[in-house]
Amino acid sequence: MTSLPQARMATQASGTWVLYVLTDAPLLEWPMYDFGRVAPMPTVQERVRALTALGYAVADGPEWEWNATRHSPAPRHLWAAIAVRPATPASAGGDGA
Repeated sequence: MTSLPQARMATQASGTWVLYVLTDAPLLEWPMYDFGRVAPMPTVQERVRALTALGYAVADGPEWEWNATRHSPAPRHLWAAIAVRPATPASAGGDGA
């Protein structure tokens, strides 16, 4: 079972790289960042900047898990995933007074 939130990076049907955050919200409401290019693959630093723009940060280190799925007869679909957390956690306990 996938622990949410989780960021994934993959290519769209157009071939451009996108990064999106899986949350418990409906699919169409998931935050998404389009890198707007086919090549080169976004670097780790570019992915971190995209996550920041979406309001998220990597949860436990910069390790991306790469996966490939085969859609017969199409070629493999490469995608990566990493655990993320909201960049600014909600403050607990009110105003601190």
